[in-house]
Formats: sequence, C-alpha cells, structure tokens
Amino acid sequence: MKALVLFSGGLDSIIAVKIISEQNIDVKAINFITPFYICEKIGVEELAKKLKIPLKVMKIGKEYFKILRKPKHGFGKNMNPCIDCRILMFKKAKEYAKKIKASFIFTGEVLNERPMSQSRKVLYIIDKEAGLEGKVLRPLSAKLLPATEAEKKGWVDREKLLDIQGRQRKPQIELAKKFRIDNYPSPSGGCLLTYKEFSNKVKDLFEHKKKIRIEDTDLLRIGRHFRFGKNKIIVGRNEKENEQLLKMKGKDDYYFEVPDFMGPITILQGPKIKKTVEKAAGLTARYSDVKEKKVSVRFGKEKLNKKIIVKSICEEEVGKMRII
Repeated sequence: MKALVLFSGGLDSIIAVKIISEQNIDVKAINFITPFYICEKIGVEELAKKLKIPLKVMKIGKEYFKILRKPKHGFGKNMNPCIDCRILMFKKAKEYAKKIKASFIFTGEVLNERPMSQSRKVLYIIDKEAGLEGKVLRPLSAKLLPATEAEKKGWVDREKLLDIQGRQRKPQIELAKKFRIDNYPSPSGGCLLTYKEFSNKVKDLFEHKKKIRIEDTDLLRIGRHFRFGKNKIIVGRNEKENEQLLKMKGKDDYYFEVPDFMGPITILQGPKIKKTVEKAAGLTARYSDVKEKKVSVRFGKEKLNKKIIVKSICEEEVGKMRII
C-alpha cells in the first residue's frame, strides 16, 4: 500500500507520517513552494531524509498569481487566499498521487487549528473542489471526521488514528516525545501573505502591474518599498540587500548610489522622468551617511554614468510614499 502526504515539515505533518508509516504503508511526500513561502530553519528535505520518505518539491507560480487576483473563497485577515491555495495544492497532489500510483492522500492538518482553512466545513469544501471528496485522510483528527475511503476499505486502521483538535499543541508535543521526534520547527506562519506589511506590498504590486513575474514577488522581500505615481522605488537596507538589488534589477531600471559614502543602492522602476529620478535620488540621499543639505547622487541603467544634485527627502514625504 502506497500513500502520498502533503508534507510541510512542521510537527503535525511529521507525526502524521509516523502514524501512517507504522501501519505498514509506503509513504511518499510532496511539498509545495509558492512565491510567498517562508523557508524553515530546518529544511523540509532534511526532515524527509530523517523520516526516510522520498520527497517531491513542487513550485507553484503563475497559477498562484491567478488565484491572488481574485480568489473564489476570498482572503483571510490579510492577502492570504488560504482556501483557494489549499484547493490548488490538493489538485496538484491528486495528479502526482495518480502518477506514482498512491492509493490515498493524507495530511498533518488538525481540525480547527487554523480558523480559515481547517474548520470542518472548509475541509469538506477543499476536498470536494479538489475532486477528493471522502479521500483525504487527516490522521491527527480522523476520529472527529467522517471515515475516509482508506479507512472504509481497511487500508488504514481507524482505531490507531487520533482525535486532536484546536490550537493547543500539548497533544502533539507529547506525541513527539513518544515517537522520539526532536529538533522539529516551532509553529509559525509559513506564508508571507499572512503578514500585513508584506500583504500591502503585494496589493500595491497587483494594483500597478498586470503581468506579474516571480522576480517581481522576490523583490518584495528586499528593502524599503515606496510608491510615487506609476513608479516603484526600492531602497536597500544593508550591504546584503544592496547586492541583491543589483542582481535582481530589471534591464530598464535605474539604480542609484551616493559615491564615497556608506548608503543604499536604490532601484527605480517605471517612467524615468525628471521628477521620478529626483524622488529616487532624494530617498537614496536620505538613507545614506551624508550630512550635507545637498547631495550628489549618481545613477544609470548599466553604469552610474549620470549625476544629480538633490536634497534628502523629508520624513513627511517619506511617510506619504512608503508602502506599509
């Protein structure tokens, strides 16, 4: 018997793997990475190796952006389309399960642990819309949910499954001791879209750009972000971010720097008219170590072959432009 687990690398999914593996079932794993995925300190691949389960890592990009434009089931507290996201992942998992000839799919989900995506009603909606109604086993909460195909057909012993629900972690921690699971990741949001500040950056990007690329969303993770009309201005916060911005800038973007002083690399996206260049240069000056009232800022596309003299932008104007 072969089964496929949606493996996040968190404690819940690790315990689910242990429970199913102990029933003499060959477990394979799939892990999904979206453009807004937060990597854990302990890698998912390393955890899969420890558990001795083969792991397939699948990236979801363009399809995810379509969901983000208009999620059928709406957003959570911020710009997190949790229900639509899970449906997409389950559809992908269904395709992969068929490919590897897995008899059923299971997850580490716990009933009512996440208010938006793990209520009884929502779990049913996700399974149904993914074409997996009655076929997704959730070992940690199985005794609180209707029996699945795997249980009805005797592939899995329902009596060996659990009845955990809610957000408290005590039962999982006790099970971790029982299964001798240590060094597991602490619970945290695995998606940047659950954070208000980052969600605002995403919202701004989708409002001002029709065709979104992975590179665009990667840039949202770096620097201070500002909006001036049709222009996006990104200011590096440290040396590492400065290096990243230089590598990730588009071929038509301008980049700015104050020569001979410590300070940021700034990227200007959008129309390159005098006013927008002045704003980008003014922000570069503000976050540099220059103390003079007027600052010489160099800029250009491939080389810093142009120069402009500007004043540092004042705090009030910074506040109006900052995307928060």
